[in-house]
Amino acid sequence: MINAYYKSPEHDFNLLHGDTFELLPQFDFKFDMIFADPPYFLSNGGISIQSGKVVCVDKGEWDKGMASEEINEFNLNWISLCREKLKDNGTIWISGTYHNIFSVANALSSLDFKILNVITWAKTNPPPNISCRYFTYSTEFIIWARKREKVAHFYNYELMKLINGDKQMRDVWNLPAIAQWEKTCGKHPTQKPLCVLSRIIMASTQKGAWILDPFAGSSTTGIAANLLERRFLGIEREEKFVAISKARREEIGNIKTYYKYRNKIADIVKSEAQPSLFGVSEPLSDESLPFLL
Repeated sequence: MINAYYKSPEHDFNLLHGDTFELLPQFDFKFDMIFADPPYFLSNGGISIQSGKVVCVDKGEWDKGMASEEINEFNLNWISLCREKLKDNGTIWISGTYHNIFSVANALSSLDFKILNVITWAKTNPPPNISCRYFTYSTEFIIWARKREKVAHFYNYELMKLINGDKQMRDVWNLPAIAQWEKTCGKHPTQKPLCVLSRIIMASTQKGAWILDPFAGSSTTGIAANLLERRFLGIEREEKFVAISKARREEIGNIKTYYKYRNKIADIVKSEAQPSLFGVSEPLSDESLPFLL
């Protein structure tokens, strides 16, 4: 049995504090979907602009640059561990920039995943390029892949079409970066916005699905999952970030805050115009992760 750092009263939000390489081999539970925001290996003394101020972009020791061979080994190892935790019809989403995403794609291919899409997230409010020597960095990439070449995955095509103005959704998403209201419990240096995670979760899971995030950070994946009536397990090695994650989950335990945040995410609001497309409508059971204390 594994001791949980935190479990929500509803058993739908679970946090493990520790190294994902050590914890993943300790249980056999299978998940419907995995989202991972692994290190981009960008923390090498660079600078950027935040709120009009020049700031260092170093995120921490976990994001320090490594040799390409080390990056490849790192990605191959954690993706291999995650593969064992994914249902045969499950899918994995992995975010990155050019610094790590090609290594991730190679690891997925070598482990026999089928790459379905490479989403380009075009940020509508990117920070400026202060050097003025090249184009502004305004995009990130998110690879979507399924575990088995010949096992069909779930894709909520009709819902994605609905929230895209009744047109097929493309693989370029124009969505904003993190908003100030998403940082009320503290700040993570690479925190993803709820609008991105909610779209990912709605596209590839149904209500009640179990979602794993092996590099949980401040658990945007888990907050989005719970706002959408999915269940979550996050693994994070930095104690300050699991503390923020716990506070964020307790924050949406307040029903007014829960609906306030749902109403801020445009995709959710649009999807509720036709609830039959939103996912399975049965209430969540009391099922919890059997390996957690």
